[in-house]
Amino acid sequence: MKRNNTFMMSAMALGAAYLMRNPEARQKLKDQFRSFAGTSTKKNNVKTPKRPVTS
Repeated sequence: MKRNNTFMMSAMALGAAYLMRNPEARQKLKDQFRSFAGTSTKKNNVKTPKRPVTS
């Protein structure tokens, strides 16, 4: 279990180092996160018509 955790932390550190040195990749990743966040907010803003409660 500890080996997997060490591997994941190493992969994250290498990814962070790559993004720090490569501004084009960093901008592309930022744009992907923005588009992903934009699609989820549009989905939540869909209004449904409210119907009166009848018994």
